[in-house]
Amino acid sequence: MKLSQLVFRSMRKNIKQYYLYFFALIFSVTLFFSFITLQFNDAVHQATIKSGTATAGFEVASYMLYFIVLFFVLYANHLFMKRRSKEIGLYQLIGMRKGLIVRLIAYENILLFAGAVAVGIGIGYLTSRLFAMILLQVIAFDGIVVGMSFSLEALGSTVFVFAILLFIVLLQQAFFIRKVSLLSLFTAAKQGDERVKRMSWWKMLVGFLGIVFIAYGYYASTKLFEIDENNNLFLDMFIILATTIGGTFLVFRFSVSFLMNLIRLKKGGHLNTVDVVAITPIMHRMKSNAKSLTLITILTAVSLAITTLSYIAYYSVEDAVKTKVPADYILMDEKGESFLQLLDENNIAYEKMDFPFTEAMVQMERLLKHRESEGYTFFKNEISLSVISQTAYNQLRPEVQLREKESIVTGYSGYVSALVPLEANGTIDVSIGEYSDELKVVDIHETTVLGSGPFINGQPMLVVTDDLYELLERANSNKEWPFWTKQTSVNLLDKDDLKQAEALYTQSGAHEFQIAEDSEDTFTKPSQEMERNDYLRAMGVTIFTTGFLGLAFLLATGSILYFKQMSEADEETEAYNTLRKIGFSEQELMRGIYMKQLFNFGVPLLIGLLHSYFAVKSGWFLFGTELVTPLIVTMGLYILMYFVFGVLSISYYKKVIRESF
Repeated sequence: MKLSQLVFRSMRKNIKQYYLYFFALIFSVTLFFSFITLQFNDAVHQATIKSGTATAGFEVASYMLYFIVLFFVLYANHLFMKRRSKEIGLYQLIGMRKGLIVRLIAYENILLFAGAVAVGIGIGYLTSRLFAMILLQVIAFDGIVVGMSFSLEALGSTVFVFAILLFIVLLQQAFFIRKVSLLSLFTAAKQGDERVKRMSWWKMLVGFLGIVFIAYGYYASTKLFEIDENNNLFLDMFIILATTIGGTFLVFRFSVSFLMNLIRLKKGGHLNTVDVVAITPIMHRMKSNAKSLTLITILTAVSLAITTLSYIAYYSVEDAVKTKVPADYILMDEKGESFLQLLDENNIAYEKMDFPFTEAMVQMERLLKHRESEGYTFFKNEISLSVISQTAYNQLRPEVQLREKESIVTGYSGYVSALVPLEANGTIDVSIGEYSDELKVVDIHETTVLGSGPFINGQPMLVVTDDLYELLERANSNKEWPFWTKQTSVNLLDKDDLKQAEALYTQSGAHEFQIAEDSEDTFTKPSQEMERNDYLRAMGVTIFTTGFLGLAFLLATGSILYFKQMSEADEETEAYNTLRKIGFSEQELMRGIYMKQLFNFGVPLLIGLLHSYFAVKSGWFLFGTELVTPLIVTMGLYILMYFVFGVLSISYYKKVIRESF
């Protein structure tokens, strides 16, 4: 018989084994080709051409996606080779050399990869348009029709990448076949199973240490961004990662086995269906499963944390924009009057608020919430703050009433307020020129009044009484100061006029301010809508790429767990046959299966959710202003997908149990 005939016969006979591996390959090619095609899509390129980070973001995401695909395919191939171990052993028994077996498996994989790449590229071509439409929707880019596009560059990249992956897979298979003995091939499916009669004290101690390590990692993450001169951010992050990952492995390797063994010993030999079908197999397989469960848990936590943080940034775009541009339009000089005149001529209704401002030197040390920390020395010096009067501030906050020598700090929000928290009811020192006095801060607000720009400190700023404002303004009269000291905030009363108003804003030139009267330098101040669009362009690409990678991670880890459960179900077929013969019904066996799948999918997911929660909680304020909603949405999606994979694995177990008798 020719080798080619043997290859096709082997593939036809092993179709049940191959279809999962073939699906894994098709899934990987589809994801990769769809994502690469996006970079060469004309509509996507037109929408992101102004974003300097879009190209770099796509490139970095491509490398990360390749890592996901590599991990997924190699693990699927490992499970596939393990399921075919007896077949490979039989080939050796009938006299086939290992080299010939390697060639046989290599030819099979070349055919599988060629078919998977062809099918995956076809599916990826059809789905790439959908992903492009989603990306344009995320970045709020309207007016572009997304067409079907086939990129030769994406085709070449995909073929090249999967050719390298095929080479790595062939090396993995050759190593597996050449390094194992004939006897081990027949017992490969049972390697790693462990009979635990009792747990030694040192194993119990190690299992307890795993829980302690995770708890310490969680605690250290809550202190990660506390400003202290003794802190070493990178060292602290390394310690947190080491203790969390190491603790997770120890929990799976020792803590779970100890708990399962404790439950079994308390039964005193009286085992029920759940004990036989769920607890005992979990305990016996934990030695071989600890590494894979740890890896899946960590990957789940990392992908969920990254997805959540990017979603927080995207979800907080509106708040981020308003800290820079607190009104629809910010006007500073005579060009602003031209813009207002154009609005009047086009019957566009608007609301106008004038905010005269000055400046003062302020010492805020006594407002610091943690004054004992050495890391706050940078905030203990005098800083220059913009100052407005109570009357001006009442346009935004009418309820505010200040008495003599009282003030309010406003515009203090975001990550700065989280890193350096301030407390009201303290005192500050205010000085400018010959004036110097102590004021009481009665409240701290997040309201942003002045937009960011040259000579405007933005956040925080000081609100004082009208009398004190006039005094500070006179003290600044002899100081070198830009020729504009007033900001006009304009808000449209009807947002349907926004498109027309944007065109008039650009037409009037009101978005370009002259830095000084005798200077030709200008400062560009975008409208709130312009700023929002710029944020969406940048953050939209980020949320899409991280969401895409998160989906890839999720599907990869969920699929691996599903493949692993299918493999275990096939290995336990004889055990189910025996249990059915001694009187266990299908319903009784399925109760144990439910418990087993709850552990196999629920425990990695639960630990992964906890890891990601504390990772996100430690520094979410660096990315946006809202935590709860993004966290609930992303965690809900992950729980839903794991639930789907759990249901699929239960369905496969039910099929195996029904066919076992």
